[in-house]
Amino acid sequence: MDAGATIIPMNTSARQAGSLIMIERSPAEDRNLLLFFLIAFAWSWILWVPEILWGISLGVAAFGPTVAAFLLTYLNQRQEGVIKLLSRAVDYHFGKIWLVPIFLLMPLIVGGAFLFSTVAEEVTRGIPVLSNPWLVPVAFVYILFLGGPVEEEFGWRGYALDRLQARYSALTSSLILGVVWSMWHLPLFFFSQTIYYQKPVWGLIVSVTLQAVLFTWIYNNTGRSLLAALLFHTMSNLSHFMFPALETDLGSLFTLIFTAAAVGVVLMIWGPKKMVRRTR
Repeated sequence: MDAGATIIPMNTSARQAGSLIMIERSPAEDRNLLLFFLIAFAWSWILWVPEILWGISLGVAAFGPTVAAFLLTYLNQRQEGVIKLLSRAVDYHFGKIWLVPIFLLMPLIVGGAFLFSTVAEEVTRGIPVLSNPWLVPVAFVYILFLGGPVEEEFGWRGYALDRLQARYSALTSSLILGVVWSMWHLPLFFFSQTIYYQKPVWGLIVSVTLQAVLFTWIYNNTGRSLLAALLFHTMSNLSHFMFPALETDLGSLFTLIFTAAAVGVVLMIWGPKKMVRRTR
């Protein structure tokens, strides 16, 4: 095993029992990781093509990472593995202090970027949800199931991240996964109704890669809870719904700066190797 590989504590109950869990690095798991990426990209990109060219949408293209994760899990671990993967999506046995960054970090980053850009540009820009606050819980549920989290997190965090951390440090794993995750989004630049349309590709790559570090930090410190990753992803996307910071170049820049600052704080305090602070 690589010296930088990460051993991740399980949930609170498992930690009390002194257990640790990890994916052992092996040629088979390296092959599974490569297959995961290939299937995730193939599923999504192939199904996005008719939507881009002819406006025909089946509504399942974005499920590529989750489909790949469950397919490979079933092929290698059968029903037991699938049940374990599903159970991690309802695993709430982690320190509840982590609900603070899960629910507040991205709104602070995106909301702060929106505020700073608005002040710097000396323009008045409204926040539509203030006049329709009931939209927020509705948007939360929609985003959770059909706006990214359920479509992706069983794959990116639930399958790929553990296998990357079996070989590399938490930071290196995050950077690799972040670049791959951002590249998976590339077809969305051709959809005029998405926030990516006519935006620079480098902005997406940097932004998603930085966010991948924050996801790993949350994931590792909640004992590999997919529920934590699902909620954090939901709040990230919901933040952009509430605060349209990406509508301006300056707002996008501030979002990158604040996200990078958050990543810097995480790495300074929790460290790049595991992003976990051990308590005695």
